[in-house]
Amino acid sequence: MPVRSGVGPNADLHIMNKNISPDGFNRSAVLAGSSPSSIEFPGPLITGYKGDAFNLNVIDSLTDPTMLRSTSIHGSAWADGPVGVTQCPISPGHSFMYTFKVPDQAGTFWYHSHLSTQYCDGLRGALVVYDHFDPHGSRYDIDNDDTVITLADWYHTPAPSAGLVPTPDATLINGLGRYTIIEVDGINVQPLTVDSIQTFAGQRFSFVLTADQPIANYWVRAKPNLGTTTFTGGLNSAILRYTTAPEADPTTVQTPSIIPMVETNLHPLLNAAAPGGSGPADVAINLAIAFNGTTRKFSINGATFSPPTVPVLLQIISGAQTAQSLLPAGSVYSLPRNKVIELTIPGGAAGSPHPIHLHGHEFSVIRSAGSSTYNYDNPVQRDVVSVGLAGDNVTIRFTTDNPGPWILHCHIDWHLEIGLAVVFAEDIPSVMTQNIPPRMPLISTLMEQS
Repeated sequence: MPVRSGVGPNADLHIMNKNISPDGFNRSAVLAGSSPSSIEFPGPLITGYKGDAFNLNVIDSLTDPTMLRSTSIHGSAWADGPVGVTQCPISPGHSFMYTFKVPDQAGTFWYHSHLSTQYCDGLRGALVVYDHFDPHGSRYDIDNDDTVITLADWYHTPAPSAGLVPTPDATLINGLGRYTIIEVDGINVQPLTVDSIQTFAGQRFSFVLTADQPIANYWVRAKPNLGTTTFTGGLNSAILRYTTAPEADPTTVQTPSIIPMVETNLHPLLNAAAPGGSGPADVAINLAIAFNGTTRKFSINGATFSPPTVPVLLQIISGAQTAQSLLPAGSVYSLPRNKVIELTIPGGAAGSPHPIHLHGHEFSVIRSAGSSTYNYDNPVQRDVVSVGLAGDNVTIRFTTDNPGPWILHCHIDWHLEIGLAVVFAEDIPSVMTQNIPPRMPLISTLMEQS
């Protein structure tokens, strides 16, 4: 799917229903646009530069509530977005201004609904933060709206009636050979040349592609791990077309991957060491994922996450000071300030591999899926990690330097909807003393009206 011209860092985002047929099948979708007449899928590309303040006014023109958030932008928890964790939904006919600064981050991010399974119905888009002093800037000539590629599962049945965990009907692409990865989930990495990338839901990559082939058309293929995995008739495919090449289908054939991307080969460009080095973490937590075939719900350490009526942030502001006093019961973990946290997440639960995303932080993956080696010196840093299959024991570390309630969840939205999440209430005393914008009481009022 083509990504259109970017907007931002100050913009309106209108959320509306519209019938679309990105793969030829017409259906109603939940979409975003910079104006009521420009509703599109994916949503408009939002752009800005490192150091910018973003002001995004989300206007709900649906008949249902909505909520939006941007992936792993640091800062105020109140603008993070997950329903029941930091905010209440935006009621139909109302709007909410998401305001956040990006003082020290650059790279590829995305925004999407964090209410129920709305993003499976189309409410998502790319957010790119450029860096005037990009350390990889000498490696490429072009980096603009036309070089943003999004991948999306797509379903012919709207989310409310699609079933528990439906199989996608198509993989959508917008946008041959080898390319060099330079950024992962907003973190610059040592250049790594590969000929294929396996990406999980919520992950992002920046790579340099050298356009040195004969002028022609070339297939870009994205093979899903479920559903229809072929490329017949252009399915799961897009076309890379050189300027002056004829408007025709490519004739290139698929060849086996010789140098696929391996996560353990990705290393940060700066500040490479894992928090705490090879010493023990200050807090170590094992997160055991399970699925109950009777209730059809996921759980972590025996607790199924269900968004509470009053968001965790508002519970803290109202005086709740311990994990035991915060709802949902069993799904909230209290973390002390400025400590090294180590999370271990065994793989193999039903629905694996699960792409696990932590809000509010990027983390060091000291043990990756498919590996038994622990790397404390220069492990990949990211904010979404696959926890792999049976026998895997993915381990991540981060430092609690960003006070707030931060959700950790599976980024397969269907799995989040049936309970695969926990909340880390980080540095509760500091959260209680934060200056919360005066608009926050309005959110609580909207919740009561919805």
